[in-house]
Amino acid sequence: MKIGILGGTFDPPHIGHLKIALTVQSALELDEVLLLPANQNPLKQRRSSASTEHRLAMVKTMISKYEGLSLSDMEITRGGMSYTVDTLGELSMIRQAEFWFIMGADGLGTIAEWKGVPRLAKMCRLAIVLRPPITEENALTMVPEVFRDRCDFVQMDPMDVSSTEIRDRIARRKPVTDLVTPEVLRYIQEKRLYTDS
Repeated sequence: MKIGILGGTFDPPHIGHLKIALTVQSALELDEVLLLPANQNPLKQRRSSASTEHRLAMVKTMISKYEGLSLSDMEITRGGMSYTVDTLGELSMIRQAEFWFIMGADGLGTIAEWKGVPRLAKMCRLAIVLRPPITEENALTMVPEVFRDRCDFVQMDPMDVSSTEIRDRIARRKPVTDLVTPEVLRYIQEKRLYTDS
């Protein structure tokens, strides 16, 4: 069993998240990609705008029609700060699988700050999503030594989309139909998320 893990705040989940999950799943022939909303990212000071309940519901509705994509509330249920090494430790006890932690090359600069990097490197490989102009060589210079021979690279076209931009556009009553799936947009509208009112 080969499982990819895509963590994030998912506040809200957007087409970039979906495209990454599906592209990596196909490229690395993974049996499953687990989307794992963080309770609180230790490297982000800002609290989530939407509640954990809403973030889980949005991810669930976004992936509902895609085989091989699943949702885990493990980090939210555990509470507190969400550390990848703790999550992988729990997952490896309940799932017999090879694990890949999926991340964009633009986020590699923070790995050295993560908790338990040497232990993490024994539990998973990195699935690194490359977008121009970042190359494999550039990416490897940012990867800690213990992960250097545990990286798989997946090429993807650049995507100019972020949860911050989506929240900002909704607050300014600007359209976001090209940035989220119809199901997520409907949920946001029904629950009146990211608006001041």
